[in-house]
Amino acid sequence: MRNGLLREIFASVIVPQAVWDELLAFHSHLPDFVLRRPVLEPNQRLAGTELLGRGEAEAIKLAQEIDADLLLTDDRKARAAATDLGIKCSGVLGLIVRAKQLGRLSSVRDTIEVLEKRGGLYLSDVVKTKALRIVGE
Repeated sequence: MRNGLLREIFASVIVPQAVWDELLAFHSHLPDFVLRRPVLEPNQRLAGTELLGRGEAEAIKLAQEIDADLLLTDDRKARAAATDLGIKCSGVLGLIVRAKQLGRLSSVRDTIEVLEKRGGLYLSDVVKTKALRIVGE
């Protein structure tokens, strides 16, 4: 996925401390549109998030606390827990589809191929076909 695409779709991305820490474990610095906001009472988990990792649980809690427009996660269990709590979710494929719809990406198919080969993304054929159908590819 093209650098800056996330910034083009969202004015800012707000992450809890646990996600911030996870991101910094893999990146030397984060873009200025990624904002850190601690959750209230980080040791108290929301119902349904008890078995999730700290980052996923805090992200769901923060999304609820700030009434986020969208929770970005590809973790299937986190998406299920968030959805049960009434939080709208999207993963990387949803972002790719949205970028194409906004005219900021030329090919969903090519982007999926790159992410699968270089990024370790796995998507079932059914999911890929559905996404490609949505964008008319």
